[in-house]
Amino acid sequence: MSTEQSAPLAAEEKPASPQRGVKRGWGGWVAGAALAAFALFFIANCRVALDPRVANPNVQGRPRPVKFIFGLDYITFLQISTVIMLLVLLVVFVRGWRRNPGSPVMLMFLCTTLIVWQDPIMNWAPFAVYNPDLIHWPESWPLVSLSPTVEPFVVFGYVTFYFGPYFPAIWMLRKLQARKGPEAFVSRHPLVSLGVLTCAIGFVFDAWLEIQLVHMGMYIYSQVIPWGSVFTGTTFQFPLIWESFSVTFVMVPAAILCYRDDTGKSVAEKLAAKARIFPGRPVLGTFLVMFAIINVSYFAYGAWFAVIKATKAATSVACPWPYPEAKVYDPQGFYETAGAQGPYSVGIWSTWMSGQPNGRPHVDSPPPGAGACAATGKNG
Repeated sequence: MSTEQSAPLAAEEKPASPQRGVKRGWGGWVAGAALAAFALFFIANCRVALDPRVANPNVQGRPRPVKFIFGLDYITFLQISTVIMLLVLLVVFVRGWRRNPGSPVMLMFLCTTLIVWQDPIMNWAPFAVYNPDLIHWPESWPLVSLSPTVEPFVVFGYVTFYFGPYFPAIWMLRKLQARKGPEAFVSRHPLVSLGVLTCAIGFVFDAWLEIQLVHMGMYIYSQVIPWGSVFTGTTFQFPLIWESFSVTFVMVPAAILCYRDDTGKSVAEKLAAKARIFPGRPVLGTFLVMFAIINVSYFAYGAWFAVIKATKAATSVACPWPYPEAKVYDPQGFYETAGAQGPYSVGIWSTWMSGQPNGRPHVDSPPPGAGACAATGKNG
């Protein structure tokens, strides 16, 4: 049955009418023009200055009360490396698409890049505070303003983060299937096996990468649940179990949707065909299925942290606050309780969305010099 289904598929992919070639050419030009327009739009609007809503008026310059790895400031390096990475990814995508137009892998490449529109929400939910030195969008823009401090351009490299684990996972799965044979669990339940492999690889990959980035000063998690986190109470605290597990909510669906069975069809292609989404345009239908599922998965990640935020379980604050040029992001008053020096910022969505309908609760500040944050040094 597999041979009978694979043969027509291969036959369908061979012929390419001149009309399809023309459309593909126009599509490339349109995509290139859109990308160039977006890049120019970002260049025209990007900044490193801070909006008064975020900036601390009591601090001149950008002092750092904490040393990053080896005492170095990696922000310039991180931004340059991000630009290089994006250029490499662009070349990889263009070459991959020209070689295999409509490939599910290339479509997922796009989906895990485009979910960046949700990033301000996903910074708000887990208390992810980015370094104001990063080149960023204007903080006053409605969606962008959800980020605790700034919304940087480095997040455009999300594809390597959320889709990267798929490649070692699918390689390991194919190796295991070849070694164990058709009766093995990995052959009889390939989607479950791929999901488990992606989850394990993604967890380790995320922990390794994010702990480094936090120690480099790219961002911090200003509040975390003490249990299941590492380096708690320090600037470099990281919600290990909570973050590294929840990012797999996106990684696992991304991998499963790209899995091809012996018919050559991916899971996403089959779902699009079954739902009859643009049956005359299967590539578009596949993309829409992927985009919808990946966005819902990313929302699940945000909901996971929104619950943590609303229940006020994230009681450990990152001390000292490493970005004194920005107001301390303290929507629930935990920083002030710990003796951190203000001024404080509650950010956007600090009322019922954070489980506090009346907004930031009143906090009685401890005596000068008292509190966990005061003991780690003053901010500014």
